[in-house]
Amino acid sequence: MEIERRWLVTGWPELESAATLYMDQGYFAVRPAVRIRREVRLGGPCRYIACFKGKGGLVREEIELPVTAEQYGALAAMLDAPMIEKEQRRYPLPGGLTLEVNQVDPMLDTGFFYAEVEFPDEESARAWQPPAELADYLSRETTGQPGESMAAYWARTRLA
Repeated sequence: MEIERRWLVTGWPELESAATLYMDQGYFAVRPAVRIRREVRLGGPCRYIACFKGKGGLVREEIELPVTAEQYGALAAMLDAPMIEKEQRRYPLPGGLTLEVNQVDPMLDTGFFYAEVEFPDEESARAWQPPAELADYLSRETTGQPGESMAAYWARTRLA
């Protein structure tokens, strides 16, 4: 189960990041979302993941399965469009939460930034307010809005 809120943002926040990851991901389906992703943590390991996401906004089913580098390569070769490129920076927040800020397709005109915070339960997600220093930065919430998912971005930019 995935419980997260999402915002469109402009640039990186003025916070000290804890981790940086470089990712590429591609979609086999957008409803429900079926994707593969390669994640490389700066100074750390590389992970390959197949992910299945159900319908929903704030709360939705998510199943992630590890795949090998060989399986990932074979799956990537089946895609008919270039991968989405992302840089993700993670920032610690009070209460043990993490702000994940993503720069999507930085070399393309369609590129943009978005932020997410994952929560342990729906009640805490609904009650959470951004810290004062992030209130303006996290002012354009898109949680649950149609067309604001990465799968929708894939459909707009890769399948059009």
